Amino acid sequence: MIHGAKISKTILWSLLALLAALALYPVFFLIMGALMGNDELAGYLGAVIAGREGYVDFPLLPGYPTLKHFVEIFLDSPEFFVMFWNSIKITFGVLAGQLVVGTMAAWGFAKYDFPWKKGCFLLYMILMLLPFQVLMLSDYLILDKLKLTDSLWGIILPGAFSTFPVFIMHRFFSEIPDSLIESAKLDGAREWQLFWYIALPIGSSGVIASMVLGFLEYWSLIEQPMTFLKDKSLLPLSVFLPDITNVGRSGMAFAASVVTFIPAILVFLGGQDYLEQGIMAGAVKE
Repeated sequence: MIHGAKISKTILWSLLALLAALALYPVFFLIMGALMGNDELAGYLGAVIAGREGYVDFPLLPGYPTLKHFVEIFLDSPEFFVMFWNSIKITFGVLAGQLVVGTMAAWGFAKYDFPWKKGCFLLYMILMLLPFQVLMLSDYLILDKLKLTDSLWGIILPGAFSTFPVFIMHRFFSEIPDSLIESAKLDGAREWQLFWYIALPIGSSGVIASMVLGFLEYWSLIEQPMTFLKDKSLLPLSVFLPDITNVGRSGMAFAASVVTFIPAILVFLGGQDYLEQGIMAGAVKE
């Protein structure tokens, strides 16, 4: 019986390892492609990037590894650093706005009673579920009226008022005992002190989880910058991708993807525990 359980466990772990390898293969593909020279890439991927006849072939390891493409990005591509700085400003500008607006909105929905509270929160949830394509026209008309269609503020302000972080943090704030709040009020705590000394410390896991998810979303924005930004000098790093069908720049495209991917994976790994707590909190029903 024990022997059969061990065999079942081995088969399960083997299956999970295979699925993990398949899921990680695109990342491995990017890294190996970034370490290959343009000629080697053209030889293996010529049917795709050069329009040649034949089939795509890709080895596990590069035959002649090189860091040339990373050197091109960091030393010979000034537009890369401009777009990198634009991504920093957009991402951290949005996160700063969500930290101020989202936390207060979530705290208000969690612990205060006001007219039409449930209806307003339902409206928040509906807006959260609507994809960007549905709101694109209305967003564009509003931003154009405010003269923000060709400005980073046209990306930052809508993101700062996003409803998704409110949904994440609301659950954590709701779990704070009302008795604790009442005790603090009896001790003379003011409303801002309740928020600053009770809500934020106790609900910090939800706040951090929403910030991590916000970083992953806004670091990789594609549609909003392409829709609202006309000046190419304002575009973020997420749209910096050299023409991969150009044989001379295909390696640089792989390297740019790797460099763009690194901050996101570091933030994800750093906030993984908080994300798990956020998922668990959202799954629990009272």
